[in-house]
Amino acid sequence: MALAADVTGRPLRQAHRVNRMRRCTVFHAGDQIENPVTGERLVFHETAAETGGERVVFETIVQPGGFVAAAHIHPFQTERFEVLAGTLGMRRGKEKVELCPGETVTVDPQTPHKLWNAGEDEVRFVCTVTPALQFERLIATMYSLAADGKTNKKGMPNPIRLAVIANSHFDDVRLPLVPQSLQKLALALGAPVGRLLGFAATYDPRPAELAAAEVG
Repeated sequence: MALAADVTGRPLRQAHRVNRMRRCTVFHAGDQIENPVTGERLVFHETAAETGGERVVFETIVQPGGFVAAAHIHPFQTERFEVLAGTLGMRRGKEKVELCPGETVTVDPQTPHKLWNAGEDEVRFVCTVTPALQFERLIATMYSLAADGKTNKKGMPNPIRLAVIANSHFDDVRLPLVPQSLQKLALALGAPVGRLLGFAATYDPRPAELAAAEVG
């Protein structure tokens, strides 16, 4: 039996997916956002809305001394890194490597990893995250909190606010080492407290923040 269609002729399930993607759109190709705490700037090449959720592709520029906020895993996503300039330091599982221009590395789901600028100049690399899931929303929230001075020197918000965010993004990112069942239990207990205190799972970039990044 054929699926019912909307006024555009698309099956209703497909139309619902497209409408949902539009509502969840955070970035478009060419948008940039900066984390002043970790020293990272992202330039989006392909976004979830533009790839139907298949992937998000962005260039990352990390200043000397810059780093990714904390070691983490992506339970369902694969990340591919291609270095364009500078030296990228990475811990992937138990392996520690330094990548130079032209080198690539893939991080599989459930693999603990951490990134940093291992050189004296800025490092630039292209990252492809597959599938996109809510990666862009997580980036928008964490970078915008840092830009507004609402994180510590490691780029992390207070534990109660972090519980609300991490509970919402449990399919996107988790901690290494700690059993995931215990993480979920702790977040299920902490997130309601955070919401009662007025913390939300999202924190959107201000238009001026994105505009300033585009000029840079």
